[in-house]
Amino acid sequence: MKIPFLDLFRDRQAEATDRYTLFQSKDQIFTEQFKNYCARFEYAIDVRGCKVVAISSAIAGEGKTISAVNLAANLASTGRKKVLLIDLDLRKSDLAKGLRFPSTPGMVELLGGSASLNEVLRFVIAQGLHVIPSGKLVPNPWGLLAGEKFRIFLQELRVQYDVILLDTAPMLPVSDTLVLRELVDGIVLVHRLGYTPHNLFRQALEDIGEKKLLGVLLNGVAPQSERYYQQYYGKYYIRQTEQ
Repeated sequence: MKIPFLDLFRDRQAEATDRYTLFQSKDQIFTEQFKNYCARFEYAIDVRGCKVVAISSAIAGEGKTISAVNLAANLASTGRKKVLLIDLDLRKSDLAKGLRFPSTPGMVELLGGSASLNEVLRFVIAQGLHVIPSGKLVPNPWGLLAGEKFRIFLQELRVQYDVILLDTAPMLPVSDTLVLRELVDGIVLVHRLGYTPHNLFRQALEDIGEKKLLGVLLNGVAPQSERYYQQYYGKYYIRQTEQ
């Protein structure tokens, strides 16, 4: 399989307290890398005509949620596209907590019929981003995601938004993301270097399939790569900050 790599960014997995603060990071290298990634992503979806894209990973802990949040916020902040981010990790989500708004009502309540779209929509004003949280976590969301109601709902959203990003569950532990494969236009696989065994990464790629794979986002850099950034770009970033 030919694997398209979208970009690589510095590992911020340990910085749990501020990883969803959206452009508030003091790590300017990380911020610039993500802007570059956003530009590559936007070009890729425009070329392929993609509207609905799932952001997933082989296993938990690879950085898929920070990728989805920062990608959605960067896309929305340009003003070129109306962007919706949906939390579809309905078993174990922390997106709403990270963005500091209530997780309920959300997708579970919407699909269950106890909440309307207007009731579940959140708006991140600073970035012009619409978000739908997961709602009450459920042990087996397969039926909700595989049902006709979700399929129709997604079709309706395609008319209202230019880009719909789905933060999904990891691919290998559960079948939730594979259910979505035929409903999305593409899937971005987040892969954390030095963390996920290669055989699991390959298995996730095979499960996605070449036609649906939009790209692989590499999370984490080797120490020598970070020194490279500091050596050649560090003074530039410092100079820009001081101006």
